[in-house]
Amino acid sequence: MPPEKAELRYGEQVIELPVIEGSQSERAVDISNLRAETGLVTLDPGYANTGSCESNITFIDGEQGILHYRGYPIEALAEHCGFLEVSYLLVNGRLPNRAELDEFTHSIRNHTMIHEDFRLFFRALPKDAHPMAACSAMVSALATFYPDSLDPRDPTEVEISIHRLLAKLPTIAAYAYKHSIGQPFMYPENSLSYVGNFLRLMFATPCEDFVVDPVVEKAVDLLLILHADHEQNCSTSTVRIVGSSHVNLFAAISAGINALWGPRHGGANQEVIAMLRAIADEGLTGREFVERAKSRDDTSRLMGFGHRVYKNFDPRAKIIKKAAFDVLERLGIHSRLLEIAVELEELALKDDYFIKRNLYPNVDFYSGVIYTAIGTPENMFTPNFAIGRLPGWIAQWLEMHEHRHKIGRPRQIYTGATQRAVTKIDER
Repeated sequence: MPPEKAELRYGEQVIELPVIEGSQSERAVDISNLRAETGLVTLDPGYANTGSCESNITFIDGEQGILHYRGYPIEALAEHCGFLEVSYLLVNGRLPNRAELDEFTHSIRNHTMIHEDFRLFFRALPKDAHPMAACSAMVSALATFYPDSLDPRDPTEVEISIHRLLAKLPTIAAYAYKHSIGQPFMYPENSLSYVGNFLRLMFATPCEDFVVDPVVEKAVDLLLILHADHEQNCSTSTVRIVGSSHVNLFAAISAGINALWGPRHGGANQEVIAMLRAIADEGLTGREFVERAKSRDDTSRLMGFGHRVYKNFDPRAKIIKKAAFDVLERLGIHSRLLEIAVELEELALKDDYFIKRNLYPNVDFYSGVIYTAIGTPENMFTPNFAIGRLPGWIAQWLEMHEHRHKIGRPRQIYTGATQRAVTKIDER
């Protein structure tokens, strides 16, 4: 059967465009030669209908609530794998065996320290510097400390940079937090797990021993898995387009961190907590706020409900919901904010207004609840997100290089002034 094609008519000209079909029956019209054959370009603000690449990393079906990493359902990965196992999967394309995972984990654990001169960098920052700004700057600065592994075309150098990034970003993020509150930096503890070490770096002090709670550790590990990749979102596309210039991996990831920082991308769980604080400050009940959110005459919005991609339910939210309540129960949390969160969740899941509109709690709702419960300040929510998303960014960067992707160079439709004459300054 001959390959399917689409026809495009422009004036008297008719051209055939190949139709590409993915492994999950997604279809796309290949317009790679459109400009060469017709002089036309397409206009698609926000690239909502434009595929920028072919990828075998992550599959999302928003209508059915499906998320797969490398063909594995997110539910199965969350149940049977840890974050470093999933990181190995994303970066290498397959799940590791025991020996491979042990070797990978050992390498990550033994690269968690950062150069002592980074302390000088942190001291130069204002105390109120946002941790995401610090993380982006420090990740970019890694290129100055490790000039031995910057060539994106050298597999050995790339592997070294990958291990360094995965190992050091939690340390950098935790130090950004410690700097902001004036506490001393803790050295990594190689005997702990990836998440356990991060929690210790965040919350321990030299004054007393710090014991990692296994329930909290499991919940945070789950959150990192659920955030590990999400197809061609803003930050991932940023990593790809910056990386297409053949810049080193550190610089591409630094760009991704900046993209994630935006409130329209990685800041959704912060908005959840801001909403809960506003409800508490006004002395409202969850029911009163829900009624406000339903009213056309009120601008109140129920944050953390619904999702741009998932139209029926967010599969990640189903996974993390139980972990959120396990954390609350384990820590014996009695917080007005968290009480409001629980009330909102119960109300929205039973209210026909939200059910008909598919406004269900998403992963950002539960992640905000978990991070607040364990004492994470709101400005650290997005750095935590970046730690989780890091293996996905790396996998996408690797795939782009493997496919020998062209340098990113979108076209435009110019709508400015036509040619104008320049008058001398004294005559204007």
